[in-house]
Amino acid sequence: MQKIDENLTKVTARVQHAAHQAGRNPNEIRLVAVSKTHPAGVVAQAWRHGQRCFGESYLQEALAKQSQLGPLEGLEWHFIGPIQSNKTRAVAQHFAWAHCVDRERIARRLSAQRPPELPDLQVCIQINIDQEASKAGVSLDELPDLAHQVAALPRLQLRGLMAIPAPSQGEAQQRASFARVREALEALQAQGLALDTLSMGMSGDLEAAVAEGATLIRVGTDIFGPRRESRSTDGNKPGP
Repeated sequence: MQKIDENLTKVTARVQHAAHQAGRNPNEIRLVAVSKTHPAGVVAQAWRHGQRCFGESYLQEALAKQSQLGPLEGLEWHFIGPIQSNKTRAVAQHFAWAHCVDRERIARRLSAQRPPELPDLQVCIQINIDQEASKAGVSLDELPDLAHQVAALPRLQLRGLMAIPAPSQGEAQQRASFARVREALEALQAQGLALDTLSMGMSGDLEAAVAEGATLIRVGTDIFGPRRESRSTDGNKPGP
């Protein structure tokens, strides 16, 4: 059994240390515990330790966990996997955040399918910051048009950008990729968009992400241990 409480304490300490090193307020940074492929029981264990934000990539698996964990107060579910057209209704109905919007059509479906009695769906646009063929996301050239289109849609609140840089062993290269994401956000802010979120940084590179302005850190392995084999049949490819 993973010692989830100890792992959360260690990850939180890393985030706080990185924030202090960067001259930032740690309270500006929220931890999203990536619980995909892990059972509801470990989510409940993390909840008991004070964790409230959880990231899921496999829709059917996530919905099952939400059903099991419904009585727990304060859970905030983040969908962090690719969003296909046949998944938009469930994402719009059952999640507080969607991190991986990369097409206007998907954004329009999320907007139309978000129940009016729920708060606006919080949205990040995924950018393919290192132009990797294997990863989803818009290019930096495509980003401004898509950002303005998403920001204009009802029942969505465009909060910022999400990115998964190419793997790198060096912090300097990690920071260079994250800096490009931050600069893209700043360029959109200069165009009048009220954005405040950078969803970037995982177990292996969260320090570099914090140094470059991350406000949402998505950590799975260092909290829950290695990813388990997913039994999901909903067709989603692995996300962050």
